[in-house]
Amino acid sequence: MVLQSPSGASSENETSDPNVFRRMLGHFCTGIVIVTALDDGEPVGMTCQSFSSLSLDPPLVMFCPARTSTTWPRIRRAGQFAVNILSVNQEATGRTFAISGANKFSDVHWQPGVTGAPLLDGSLAYIECRLESVASGGDHDIVIGAPVAMAEQPHLDPLLFFRSTFGRFAS
Repeated sequence: MVLQSPSGASSENETSDPNVFRRMLGHFCTGIVIVTALDDGEPVGMTCQSFSSLSLDPPLVMFCPARTSTTWPRIRRAGQFAVNILSVNQEATGRTFAISGANKFSDVHWQPGVTGAPLLDGSLAYIECRLESVASGGDHDIVIGAPVAMAEQPHLDPLLFFRSTFGRFAS
């Protein structure tokens, strides 16, 4: 079914179709992060676009990993994680960390943060967190973290994701 909005633009009303729903959400531009942790001394990480601030008082952030993720259980087990906010020069890194089973850290330079979680060189910013809670969100989990350390590289530009394509910010 195609509906006409007040502006005359057409829109589909097929909310039960996951492909249509995904396409509609693709119209919302997001940043890209890589969530990392140290699991039994081994660095683990995954690309994520569903990251957001949650609260200023107290400071809290959230991200939403798919329940099918093989990396998320390892991050959860670690109990702490870093959110690496990617810069425009890290598209290849974002793609690598999105692949399940890949040797994600083979070509990536990183430093351990105060939590031990990998802080990826070249990131726009990072926020290290203690895992606060996890809630169910359909086929994803809603992960809430309390920041324990942060840093930024304000001279860098963000890597963006829009309509299933990576891009850059243009003012």
